Amino acid sequence: MANSPWQKRIRRAEHLAAQHPFAAEILGFYIQVARFQQTLYQRIDRTATKKSPVSLSDLAESPELLISFPAFLSVVEEKAPARFAQVVHALRNLPSDSWSDLLNRSWSETDNPPDAPEEFLAFAFLQPYAEFVRSGAPLQLNGYTHPLCPFCNRKPSIAVLRPQGDGARRNLVCGFCLCEWEFRRLVCAGCGLEDQAKLPVYTADQFPHMRVECCDACHTYIKAVDLTKNGLADPLVDDLASVPLDLWAQEHGYAKLHPNLLGF
Repeated sequence: MANSPWQKRIRRAEHLAAQHPFAAEILGFYIQVARFQQTLYQRIDRTATKKSPVSLSDLAESPELLISFPAFLSVVEEKAPARFAQVVHALRNLPSDSWSDLLNRSWSETDNPPDAPEEFLAFAFLQPYAEFVRSGAPLQLNGYTHPLCPFCNRKPSIAVLRPQGDGARRNLVCGFCLCEWEFRRLVCAGCGLEDQAKLPVYTADQFPHMRVECCDACHTYIKAVDLTKNGLADPLVDDLASVPLDLWAQEHGYAKLHPNLLGF
C-alpha cells in the first residue's frame, strides 16, 4: 500500500507540520495514528477475505480489534499529547471487558459525538474498521441530500469544495467512516437553514484554501477545504492543521458540528 490513502495523508501531514510549527505536535501524533490505522486496515482486510464479509453487527465478534487495542494504546502513550497519554494509563488498568464496552459504545452511538478523551481514542482506533466496512457497503449516493452520513448516520466533521465546471460543488465528509456525499452549498449542514444572510463564511490569510462556514441560527460551524484553491490538500489532515480557525470560531460563539478524530 505504498500509495494508500494513509500514505497520502502522512505525506500531507509531514508537509503541513514543517509549514505550521504550531501544529507539529498534533500532526506528528496523527502520523503515528495513521501508520497504525493502515496496519490495522490491512489486518482486517486479510481476515475478512478468509471469512464472510464484515458487517456492521460484527464488531463484538472481531477479535482482531481487541487484540490490536493494546498496541494502539502503546502508540498513543508514546506519541500523544499529555491529555491522551494520561487517559491511556487509566485504560491500561481496566479489564479487557471495559475496552470492549468502550469500543462497542463508540461504534454504535451515532447521535452524540465523542466528547471525552477515551471516546476520541476509540474513535481513532475504530476508524479503519469503519472505513473498511463502508467501502464494501452498497451505498446509493445519487440523489442523497441529507446532512447525516448515509452509511453510519453521523454528522459530517468537514466539508470539501471540489471543482465542477466553472465553479465548485460542496461535499460533506464523515469524520468516522470517511464517506463523502454531495450537499447544497447554501444550506447549513447542522439545522438546514437556507437563509444566506445567516450563513456567514470566514477565511484567514494563513489558510487561503480553508473556509469556516457558520450558521447564526444554530450557532454551529463546519470547516471546508477548498480544493479549487489547493488541489494537494487533504480534508482530514488540513482540518487538523488549521486549529487556529477552530479557536477563532469557538471564541465567536460557534460550536463545531462534529469534532475530528483527535477531538478538535
